[in-house]
Amino acid sequence: MVEIFGVEVSLEPIWLTLEVAAWTTAILLLIGTPLAWWMARMQNSSKIVLEALVALPLVLPPTVLGFYLLIILNPNGYVTEFLRFFGYEGQLTFTKQGLIVGSVFYSLPFAVQPLMHAFEAVPQKLLDAAATLRAGVLDRFFSIVLPLSQRGFLVAATLTFAHTVGEFGVVLMLGGNVPGETRMVSIDIFDHVESLEYDQAHILSAMMLIFSLLVLMLVYGINRRFGVKVG
Repeated sequence: MVEIFGVEVSLEPIWLTLEVAAWTTAILLLIGTPLAWWMARMQNSSKIVLEALVALPLVLPPTVLGFYLLIILNPNGYVTEFLRFFGYEGQLTFTKQGLIVGSVFYSLPFAVQPLMHAFEAVPQKLLDAAATLRAGVLDRFFSIVLPLSQRGFLVAATLTFAHTVGEFGVVLMLGGNVPGETRMVSIDIFDHVESLEYDQAHILSAMMLIFSLLVLMLVYGINRRFGVKVG
């Protein structure tokens, strides 16, 4: 507990939220990069279907996504049984690991879309010139595409982290409200309001508001200065 403006606020949900957001951002940058590159290079009509699937969390109610993840990741489901085949003995529902899995699905478009737009902005003539010099696919990607897409990675990481920090529906459905394990900031605010502890809710909400404003200022500043598309 820490005292802010005379109000005691628990730090556990804050640290948990930051940890989940950090893991989610790292995982999505890792898996989102090849996915975004593949989508950026696609030229057929199936790209529309893939783009729609990636963007689905933007329009799908979080509780719906959380409900289906709860069904898929339940302790007796196929996913958990598959993981047990590799020695995993835990469960994904109502745990920190489950929160990270749910956050990866929920924040997927916030990582993939900025990366895809950044990749699409890379001049094809540079890649063609490198190919004529016998540069391999990976060589062209790491020596040309990545350096020219740095701003896209920054936007993707910032949006993914911020979006994960503010999520509520998915983490409530998939993680429940276990103190010290799955109670993130958004759920903690909800608990304070339900308990009529408005002072604590005000402090946490103000912190979220300031954080969100700073993130948006950063993203739009990058977008305006370097011409990186956000979505």
